[in-house]
Amino acid sequence: MSKRYPFLSLKAANEPYEAELKQAVTSVIDSGWYLHGQQSEQLEQEIAALCQVKHCIAVSNGLDALRLILRSYIEMGRLRRGDKVVVPGNTFVASVLAVSDNGLEPVLCDIDPVTMNMDSRCLERLVTPEVKALMPVHLYGTPCWDERLVEIAQTHGLIVIEDNAQAIGATAAVDGMNGTRITGGLGHAAGISFYPTKNLGALGDAGAVTTNDDTLAATVRALASYGSDRRYHNIYRGLNCRIDEMQAAMLRVKLRHLDEENARRDAIASAYNEAIKSENVIVPARLAGLRQVWHQYVIRVRNGRDAFRERLEQMGVGTDIHYATPPHKQPCYSDLLHSELPVTEQLADEIVSLPIAHPITVDDARAIAGIINQL
Repeated sequence: MSKRYPFLSLKAANEPYEAELKQAVTSVIDSGWYLHGQQSEQLEQEIAALCQVKHCIAVSNGLDALRLILRSYIEMGRLRRGDKVVVPGNTFVASVLAVSDNGLEPVLCDIDPVTMNMDSRCLERLVTPEVKALMPVHLYGTPCWDERLVEIAQTHGLIVIEDNAQAIGATAAVDGMNGTRITGGLGHAAGISFYPTKNLGALGDAGAVTTNDDTLAATVRALASYGSDRRYHNIYRGLNCRIDEMQAAMLRVKLRHLDEENARRDAIASAYNEAIKSENVIVPARLAGLRQVWHQYVIRVRNGRDAFRERLEQMGVGTDIHYATPPHKQPCYSDLLHSELPVTEQLADEIVSLPIAHPITVDDARAIAGIINQL
C-alpha cells in the first residue's frame, strides 16, 4: 500500500529531469565511448569548480573515494598502516570501513547533540602521537567544521579528510584550510558519494575525490585505474574504481539543478522547524553563518520512538532512521577501541528521519508537522 507521504521516491526525484537524462544516455550510447571519456572529464571539471579545488577524480562510489584517499596517503608516505584516524561515532559505517580497510585504526569521537556531528571539544583528548588524521563527516548535510577543529589539526600536523557524502553544496561558517568555505574544499581532501538518494544522486553508484594536492590527485587517479600512470604501466598494486560515462553524463544533468534541489530541501526544513510544536520532538538546529543542504531532516523523539514511527506509518507518513546502530555497535567492529560515546548512543535511540526528498513539498511538510503535533 502506497503512503500519502512516502519517505523517498527515486522515480519522483528523477521525473523533473527525465527528458534531459534520456538525452544524456542517448548521447553516451551514440558516442561509442563508455569509460574515460569526455563526460567524466567534464564532470570532474564541474565538481572541482563547485568545491573550489584544483582537482576532482570521479570514481566508483563514496566508500571507494575515501579508501583511495587513505591508500594514497599511505603510498605517499604520509600515513603508515597502524596509524590512527579520528572519525565521529555518529556516521554511516562506510566512514569507518575506509579507515580499517587500509590497515589504519579508527578512533571514534563523540558528537555534539545540536549539530549531530563530531564534537571538536572532544578532539583534544583523543589526539595522541599515533593519531595522524581527522575525518570530519558533514552528516545530514550540515558542515562539520569550526575554528577548534582547524586549530587542532594545524597544531598537531594532522591530515584532514572530509567525508562529504551528504553535504555537496553546503558551506561552513569559518574558512577552511584553503580559503574556501564550501564542503569538499575545506580540508586536504574529500570523498563524495553520488548514491541515488543523495541531493546530487546518480542512477547507480558513483563518487568523487576532491583535493588541491597535485601529488595526491595523481596517486588517487592511478590507484583507481589498476595502479597505472599510463597504459600497461602499473606503479601501484591498484584497484578498479572508475566511474562510467553513463553515470557521469546523468550526474552532469542533475548537477545543473543542484542549487534548486538544495533550496527546495531548505524550504521544507524551514517548514518543519516552524510547524512542529510537539514537546516530545526536538527539531534539528538551523545554524547561523553556514549553509545546510538537508540530505536528511533528522528529529529527536524524547520518548517512545518506535510507537511514534508506527503512528506516523498508520497516518501514511514514511520515516527512516539514520543511523540506528552506530559503527562501534556493529558486529564487525566488536573489537573497535573507543572512548565513551554517550551522546552518540543516546541519539541512536532517539533519531528519526522525516521525509524531505521527492515527492515531498513544503505543504506536505506542514501537513506532516500537523500530524506529529497530534500524536
